[in-house]
Amino acid sequence: MIEGLLGLVLLVLDIYAIVQVLGSGTSVLKKALWSLFILFAPVLGLLVWYLLGPRSSSQVAV
Repeated sequence: MIEGLLGLVLLVLDIYAIVQVLGSGTSVLKKALWSLFILFAPVLGLLVWYLLGPRSSSQVAV
């Protein structure tokens, strides 16, 4: 039961990440590469995207 719930949460987070990637202002090639990475390595892809992925322009570096 818990595995199914974790799988569902991972699926929702992956879909969210892919939607964010596709909505970003980066190049089409980068969007495609990020999306494929998230699709083929769901856990690792999500973590790497979260840490290194494209940031919105509203974030200010400190």
